[in-house]
Amino acid sequence: MAACGPVETAAQPDRPVPALKDIAPFPIGACVPTAYLDDPAWVALATRQLSQLTPEWELKMEYVLQDGSYRFEAPDRIAAFAREHGMRLYCTTLIWYSQVMPFFRDMDPSRVGAEYDRYIAAVVGRYAGQAVGWDVVNEAVAEDGIGLRDTFWGQNLGGEEAYIARAFHQAKAADPDAVLFINEYNLENNPVKGATYLRLIEKLLKAGVPIGGIGVQSHLDIEIPDGNIRTFMRDAGALGLPIHVSELDASLRREGRLPDLRTRAEKREKQVARVAELAEAFMALPAAQRFGFTTWGLRDIDSWLRRPPQDDGKDSMLLFDAKSRPNPMFWPVAEAFGG
Repeated sequence: MAACGPVETAAQPDRPVPALKDIAPFPIGACVPTAYLDDPAWVALATRQLSQLTPEWELKMEYVLQDGSYRFEAPDRIAAFAREHGMRLYCTTLIWYSQVMPFFRDMDPSRVGAEYDRYIAAVVGRYAGQAVGWDVVNEAVAEDGIGLRDTFWGQNLGGEEAYIARAFHQAKAADPDAVLFINEYNLENNPVKGATYLRLIEKLLKAGVPIGGIGVQSHLDIEIPDGNIRTFMRDAGALGLPIHVSELDASLRREGRLPDLRTRAEKREKQVARVAELAEAFMALPAAQRFGFTTWGLRDIDSWLRRPPQDDGKDSMLLFDAKSRPNPMFWPVAEAFGG
């Protein structure tokens, strides 16, 4: 394992904290909402550590098309910040089963296809020339990993695979140079889902769908069996496409009703081990397949897991704590990437 030293010590004054963007041989990213662009502490940490930004939710349909009219004020700010600071812009999420706005649900079904195409052209086209990549379709595989989700898009656009293919073709037309990703979660903890995801990608590629990369969200369960992450990353890499670790976090909490009897030190140890395995598995990929490594937030206080109703005030799931000090899981990442 790549981790060493006291597991729960966030600040390590005897150890210099490297800038991940300087030591990693690929881009290091995090998601951001526009509010954090006005937070001097966040800006200082982000500009030191990151070389890529992803709008957290303000490029999702619920923002862009909230009332049926297009709005881009917030993502435009993030794009401008990325340009100003020499960072890559990565965009998410174009088509997602969980965000179908009333604009689409209320229209005549015969219009859905044309408006779907128009939406993709408008949103992808706006950032063409700056966006290095897109999550074109997000979370298409069923929760249990058996087949694909039953979605509004599939019901109205000729089936589940048909709406996915259409989205990629439309995105490619809007920005031929962006790398187009399909994106999914819970792949490491559910091998059935991971296998279904990779089979879907293979099938779509054979059909000529312009998928350019594989998104692996990596919202890690710290109880994932040892070796699962490594095995999935190896299997995904065998397809030969670039891979993006797109939404890394690793919560210390246990979901469900059973009491959590683990000590915090025990949970930290598991967290560090899982993040180390992910970082090492990513580094084991051929260099050309390491598209980027993105965390879903930068500091613990930035995480969606620290917002109501999830927040218990104690969880720690990202590389840095509330005071911008490295959490224990930072160190295996830095060590794996060259620090």
